[in-house]
Amino acid sequence: MPEPRTWQLTACSAVLGLALAAGAVTAAGPWDNGQRKAERARAAAATPTGGAHHAPPAAPRRPAPAPSAPGVLRALGAAGTAHPGDLAAVLVPLLADPGLGPLRTASVVDATTGKQLYGEGATTAMTPASTIKIATSVAALSALGPDHRIPTTVVAAQDGRTLTLVGGGDPTLDRARLKALAGDTARALKARGVTAVRLTYDTSRYQGPARHPIGPNENIAPVSALMLDEGRLDGSDSGPAPRTADPAGDTATAFADLLTEAGTKVQGAPAPGRAPKPAEGAASGPLARTESAPLSALVERTLTNSDNDLAEALARQTALARKQPASFTGAGKAVRAELAALGLPTAGARFADGSGLSRDDRLSAALLTGLLTRAADPARPALRPVLTGLPVGGFSGTLKGRFDTGPALGGAGLVRAKTGTLTGVNTLAGTVVTADGRLLAFAFLAGRTPSPYLAQPALDRLSAALGG
Repeated sequence: MPEPRTWQLTACSAVLGLALAAGAVTAAGPWDNGQRKAERARAAAATPTGGAHHAPPAAPRRPAPAPSAPGVLRALGAAGTAHPGDLAAVLVPLLADPGLGPLRTASVVDATTGKQLYGEGATTAMTPASTIKIATSVAALSALGPDHRIPTTVVAAQDGRTLTLVGGGDPTLDRARLKALAGDTARALKARGVTAVRLTYDTSRYQGPARHPIGPNENIAPVSALMLDEGRLDGSDSGPAPRTADPAGDTATAFADLLTEAGTKVQGAPAPGRAPKPAEGAASGPLARTESAPLSALVERTLTNSDNDLAEALARQTALARKQPASFTGAGKAVRAELAALGLPTAGARFADGSGLSRDDRLSAALLTGLLTRAADPARPALRPVLTGLPVGGFSGTLKGRFDTGPALGGAGLVRAKTGTLTGVNTLAGTVVTADGRLLAFAFLAGRTPSPYLAQPALDRLSAALGG
């Protein structure tokens, strides 16, 4: 059972409120005409569904009218208003909602000062579900930086007659980029007088089991260093989908077909192999190369769409940066080490995967709010995509269909949060701007919940109440 509740309230002067209001707007950026600069079209193109999807999807609801821009601006500018009452008096009754089940923890922190304003079992480690993606994203950005890109390359053997397609761990590789890679490869070969090749493919950058411990599942493909469109077979770009059992083999086959179309004959079927070392003839570097979007955009997509495949890739990229094996185990060690280096409270934390599909994952509410506070720190701009990638209540990502009824309506447009959903587990962690202009970080974790239809609205009411 969670530890006993501890809480502390702080007062805020009018002058401080004005300063924090400005800080809240800055922390949520960068913005360009109302859009996040690092955001890509795929991050919000389709209506996504989040979590593990073991539970039935939420019943369809009619969207509520969007709040007007002046209303939002008034909330941000009302720095002189008082904090809406005793925070504990507001939250305790809402936490007692039966829809949250018998296990629930909470942490609310002033994102500017890092001071805890409310705690209920805040240091108790719970199953976080997909809110663990916040930790995965912070670790990747910290280890690699927001400009890092994941490569997929083509390497030629010394005789020029054998090519190796080398996976770097980019699950966002799509057919358009693969076609461009094939075209670049064919042109390079033509310049060398080569018209026919054998093709191998190298997935050695990743180690350990490819299959997630939950087994074959429409929420995640086998984790491979080489895959096309996240192994999806239905043309979708988010949410559950039929997945290939052999992402690397399918990608290599598609590349061989595209290479043939580009004018280079591929002899035989693609086969697994290892790229030649520089001493064996690849000293001049890859024959051709394609790269993912910057890590800042990958993180935003991961959080907005609750992208499990991309989350596992981010965890493995962190492992590679930390000189750990790029496996489930190595990634977990690397993420934990990176967060500890940031001075975050990792006691009791367990990172069994990067996506939150595993029930063996453990995070505390305090760690989640600590992660969000680090991301809001003006001294750590590299972590800002963690905030800008959070879905907006009632508007985007996995929160698009929420915050649309009753008391939760007050959080529409003001709450930005990562959802978490497993059968019997419902979580929500993110930020909210209060009526007096403060940016709060919050985390609410509930276990043994009776139904997502009851737990999710209860979580929405909790976060909306923080905004007053």
